[in-house]
Amino acid sequence: MTITKIGIIGSGAMGTGIAHILAQYGYRVILNDIDEKKVENSIRSIETILDSKIKRGKITEAEKVELTENISISSNLTDMKDTDLIIEAIIENLDAKTRVFSTLDKICNENVIFATNTSTMSITKIASGTKRPEKVVGLHFFNPAPVMKLVEIIRGYYTNDDVVSELKNLVRSIGKESIEVKKDSPGFVVNRLMLAQFREAFMVLEEGIATVDDIDKAMALGLNHPMGPFELMDYTGNDIAYDTLEYMYKEMGQPNWAPPAILKRVVNSGRIGKKAGKGWYDYCKGDNDL
Repeated sequence: MTITKIGIIGSGAMGTGIAHILAQYGYRVILNDIDEKKVENSIRSIETILDSKIKRGKITEAEKVELTENISISSNLTDMKDTDLIIEAIIENLDAKTRVFSTLDKICNENVIFATNTSTMSITKIASGTKRPEKVVGLHFFNPAPVMKLVEIIRGYYTNDDVVSELKNLVRSIGKESIEVKKDSPGFVVNRLMLAQFREAFMVLEEGIATVDDIDKAMALGLNHPMGPFELMDYTGNDIAYDTLEYMYKEMGQPNWAPPAILKRVVNSGRIGKKAGKGWYDYCKGDNDL
């Protein structure tokens, strides 16, 4: 099977970024969302990024035109029927993801591969809403998708070897590296390791060992991470960190995965990160008062 036409469900930060990188490498992309205005905003955000690159001499106007012409927009799932691959990038909610694939299963031909960009949730459970579990797989890009080099390819219980091989080729074709997650385990590889780091950072903070600023500085300068755990949570969303830990807690059945009270307080206060202008840090005023 040759993948040339790819449908992306969800036009948030991840869906937009995935559409951008795939179109950049010549794939024809259909970017879908239930609200067409959201998709239009996504296209404008891609154009803004490309205009900035033109000003810096990174790309030409012709390259911008070629990339944007590779993306079409949609607000109807029936537009996905002629695709070779679907990448779902909607909210991190198991029921919502399962419903989307159940609907697509009735629309798309039996050869279409269904991939979910979930960072944590069971591929096997998501596949249960379809009649093609062997063609359902995890394809986890990292934010921002055009920049981050890694993609996790996650097997569900029934995922076919040919599907994994096809997606490894796809990832390679867009200049990225993949790792294969052989077992459908909550959090996969990266989130399993990263969330453990988050939990320890919360304990260091709650025990009064160090401040948010200094914990982040320790990780950035001491371990050479690009950003510390609190800055990273603000970037990706504290609400997402909370929901992910809650899912891990339910799936693993171990108390140490439960979201800590301090994270719950931050989320309940509306300080969910950069998208709200405030999180562990205040992006409007430049301070970090909680």
